[in-house]
Amino acid sequence: MYLAGEAWSPNQWITRQFLVLRMPAPIRLRELIRTIRTARTQAEEREMIQKECAAIRSSFREEDNTYRCRNVAKLLYMHMLGYPAHFGQLECLKLIASQKFTDKRIGYLGAMLLLDERQDVHLLMTNCIKNDLNHSTQYVQGLALCTLGCMGSSEMCRDLAGEVEKLLKTSNSYLRKKAALCAVHVIRKVPELMEMFLPATKNLLNEKNHGVLHTSVVLLTEMCERSPDMLAHFRKLVPQLVRILKNLIMSGYSPEHDVSGISDPFLQVRILRLLRILGRNDDDSSEAMNDILAQVATNTETSKNVGNAILYETVLTIMDIKSESGLRVLAINILGRFLLNNDKNIRYVALTSLLKTVQTDHNAVQRHRSTIVDCLKDLDVSIKRRAMELSFALVNGNNIRGMMKELLYFLDSCEPEFKADCASGIFLAAEKYAPSKRWHIDTIMRVLTTAGSYVRDDAVPNLIQLITNSVEMHAYTVQRLYKAILGDYSQQPLVQVAAWCIGEYGDLLVSGQCEEEEPIQVTEDEVLDILESVLISNMSTSVTRGYALTAIMKLSTRFTCTVNRIKKVVSIYGSSIDVELQQRAVEYNALFKKYDHMRSALLERMPVMEKVTTNGPTEIVQTNGETDPTPLETKPPPSGPQPTSQANDLLDLLGGNDITPVIPTAPTSKPASAGGELLDLLGDINLTGAPAAAPAPASVPQISQPPFLLDGLSSQPLFNDIATGIPSITAYSKNGLKIEFTFERSNTNPSVTVITIQASNSTELDMTDFVFQAAVPKTFQLQLLSPSSSIVPAFNTGTITQVIKVLNPQKQQLRMRIKLTYNHKGSAMQDLAEVNNFPPQSWQ
Repeated sequence: MYLAGEAWSPNQWITRQFLVLRMPAPIRLRELIRTIRTARTQAEEREMIQKECAAIRSSFREEDNTYRCRNVAKLLYMHMLGYPAHFGQLECLKLIASQKFTDKRIGYLGAMLLLDERQDVHLLMTNCIKNDLNHSTQYVQGLALCTLGCMGSSEMCRDLAGEVEKLLKTSNSYLRKKAALCAVHVIRKVPELMEMFLPATKNLLNEKNHGVLHTSVVLLTEMCERSPDMLAHFRKLVPQLVRILKNLIMSGYSPEHDVSGISDPFLQVRILRLLRILGRNDDDSSEAMNDILAQVATNTETSKNVGNAILYETVLTIMDIKSESGLRVLAINILGRFLLNNDKNIRYVALTSLLKTVQTDHNAVQRHRSTIVDCLKDLDVSIKRRAMELSFALVNGNNIRGMMKELLYFLDSCEPEFKADCASGIFLAAEKYAPSKRWHIDTIMRVLTTAGSYVRDDAVPNLIQLITNSVEMHAYTVQRLYKAILGDYSQQPLVQVAAWCIGEYGDLLVSGQCEEEEPIQVTEDEVLDILESVLISNMSTSVTRGYALTAIMKLSTRFTCTVNRIKKVVSIYGSSIDVELQQRAVEYNALFKKYDHMRSALLERMPVMEKVTTNGPTEIVQTNGETDPTPLETKPPPSGPQPTSQANDLLDLLGGNDITPVIPTAPTSKPASAGGELLDLLGDINLTGAPAAAPAPASVPQISQPPFLLDGLSSQPLFNDIATGIPSITAYSKNGLKIEFTFERSNTNPSVTVITIQASNSTELDMTDFVFQAAVPKTFQLQLLSPSSSIVPAFNTGTITQVIKVLNPQKQQLRMRIKLTYNHKGSAMQDLAEVNNFPPQSWQ
């Protein structure tokens, strides 16, 4: 054992040299590679690597300078195979400090592979790199520049930026191109050093060497992307860049830079990218480069992939700058030619680029519509998806029929992962550009028949609304849907729509009166057979069975000969294990037994539905999966003790503890019919507390505007001035939103309290889509008028006001439940609160 620092005797020295001479020389890198490749299994390879790593470690411990370079080279090969090689980091630093070029080369390569800025070891090589940047040999300087440009940290870049800037000004083109790339890395790590390199960039574009030109353009691009000031400064170089690009196009054959017959395509692509950055949002620069872009687009050979790469960059530049309209058409035509290329990558790139430009150059892209539609038949799924998205973007009122025909054919034959997006796109396009209601209905029914299981959730209510609003198409639609589901219940959305339509328009189906196509002869029993088959089918979901049971119940008022059969079907499902189905059946049984005189009015045909923006006088309310329009109207209330008793019973049946009927305008002296009673009672059923009412039948007079209690019947002032003494209250204060109530009493009817809400927002961002809803116990009656706005301004700079009118004939203490929904900071917010602190003056 020999300790460091001890004086060795001659015998000890001779013994050590003998041991060293006896140690075999490590195998060469080529032999290691050949040995590793002979391994038949992963375990055998690991064994070889571990054995060689052990030998390398032993050599490192012996401080063997003779074979350090060879050992580090083998270690780097193992690193590239994925094995750990961190124990060679310090050996790389020793090789870098060596004076031999071969050692430095392996040392710098090892530093680039094994070191990064997360490890403090890399800071130890800063001084070595600085010395090598000032070395007399250009190849050593080049090694140092490559290493700094590859893995230099921000600290190293700050320390060595001056040396890089000095080499950027040298006359040696070999060093200038490497210094330019190193400067790019320095700017990325330390952007504030950008101005240091500005003087050196002035003469870079005058260089004849293509390597220097290429790296100079990369450096200018990086500076322009990172600094608006640099962008404005370098815009004056546009004519020089145009001249360089023109020389590349017009120059003859140069074997040094030629690639497939094109002169230095890499430099051309880089210049085009820089021109795109310089010409963006600048009229003068764009004007200066229009001609050269046209020359590149027309003179570049397209038979090779090299030319296609240049053309693609040219197209991107034309689309990004303020180019002429003719030049943009030329660019889109180039993309159209790309669509005919056999290379799938080129076709995909063309479709992606056309998708980005279709909004700004719609007519030019439309010329290639047939080629785009042909791409829907491509075997490549990526191309197929891009073609589908672009096809939907091309749909307009002029080509809707032809495009829908192609897209429906695509929907029929495409893979399942495309069906949902394709069906949604067809729905949106048909809704926007449908030439007629019959075409619209036929198209959506075709989608439901082809891909019904893949459509989005709102497809069913949207189609139901469309059918309801197309009054003249009811007989045609119900006949088509009836034939569509005969014996096939696999497409559940289609079955749901068909069940709804049969329930609504079953009388039209059995009457055989259809003007649009040849009518079919169907009996009442056949219709019920279909609906009962849906109820018992294993393919039917719980929602579909609910549609079918409701349809059967509706048919009890449309059919005359099968009412007893309907009663039996409904009673059977009163004991269903499906809670939803059981609840419906129990309610329908109660209508048959207790409220049979009201059944015809309750199950009458749905009125025309209208979609109106939120907070307006009309809203779409979802009830049991069906869409019901609720324009705010008032109806005469029923009179007499018997109708009142029936009303309470029916409200209890439907669970209407918080249901608030609209306040009537005036009492009537004559009892209304059963249908009128029902409409009066259910006119404002809305479990969310929003005001709503169903339209009255023709026998009940309707009021076009939503008047309140005794409004317009008296010339007296509506509000009592004495009520100004009622104190206001804060009903809600949370998350920056504050709701305050102020009160007034009606001068015409002391039982009416008018509450004005004021919503304010103390946060720094507006609250949008604000909706206020309220509900009161059924001993009260409530009317909620439209708000002044749907946006609550930030910083309390404004408020939303909304009026609530409450009728309290029994002078009971007022209680209210409120629901608030709004969007804030990109998130949808919702909250519930109860207000029980109303001042006595507001209700006594």
